[in-house]
Amino acid sequence: MSLSDPSTALGFAFNPLDRRSQQRDDEAFIDRLRHDPSTRFLVFTGDVPVLKSGDVLFTANEAAQFGEPLQSIFLGDADGRTLFAYGFEKSAAEASASASATPLEPIDLRSIALRGLVEPALLGALGQAKAMLDWHRRHRFCANCGEKSRVATAGWRRLCDACGAQHFPRVDPVVIMVAIDGERCLLGRQRQFAPGMYSALAGFVEPGETAEDAVSREVLEEAGVHCSAVTYFATQPWPFPSSLMIGCFARADDTDIVIDTTELEDARWFSRAEVASMLDGTHPDGLSAPKPFAIAHHLLRAFVERGAAVVRG
Repeated sequence: MSLSDPSTALGFAFNPLDRRSQQRDDEAFIDRLRHDPSTRFLVFTGDVPVLKSGDVLFTANEAAQFGEPLQSIFLGDADGRTLFAYGFEKSAAEASASASATPLEPIDLRSIALRGLVEPALLGALGQAKAMLDWHRRHRFCANCGEKSRVATAGWRRLCDACGAQHFPRVDPVVIMVAIDGERCLLGRQRQFAPGMYSALAGFVEPGETAEDAVSREVLEEAGVHCSAVTYFATQPWPFPSSLMIGCFARADDTDIVIDTTELEDARWFSRAEVASMLDGTHPDGLSAPKPFAIAHHLLRAFVERGAAVVRG
């Protein structure tokens, strides 16, 4: 993937690492990479990345000050630099900070993305690392027999020696969509949103369901609006904890809104001009939209720029 690809404008989407998946089972190869002086490590304490003087790349000696990692993931390499992710206990950050001559600062990944603290390629790697480390923390025991499982394949598989089951990282598909009615679009807000913020509707894809069906179902369930002509826009890895956001537009076939109050606090139609002011921070009522690192921002930007043409058919 290159930075010229449209999806790379989305947070966590640009990740140029060669993951070398065909070599993950070669333990000698992985061990050589781990001990190569040029290799760098992304350090997480709990589920939070650690920065040292604004940098997220640690040498082996710098990472060693945190102790023995609970999880180790081979992420891949790019431009002659190999990356691993190390996961430590949350308390390791405080212990290592007191012993380090370099200032260390745990910063949650959402804040790193929102504030643009790292370059896009490293943000993608951090998202990859967070999702994988979170999976290991949540899947220490075999889902088949309940016995403790162990890490294999450079961190990309867990094995159960008791029953022989193999477990692989999961990714949860989520549709996130904007329904279009001519020069208007449908947005909603959840109770936990920042005051005044509206966003695209979203929901998990269910078993036996296409992304298109999920779009139509979720809009109907959450806002009571029937949709058709679902049009794909882009996808975004979303490591909170490990989703793939499938961005879509759809044509609204009716416009009366019936809100599912268990899901949404409010939902309403917005004009293109109103959405433009929300994106630019100039809305007269102080309403706002998601920031540029989120796919919802780019769905709305495309609607502002192209109107109903974002929907095919």
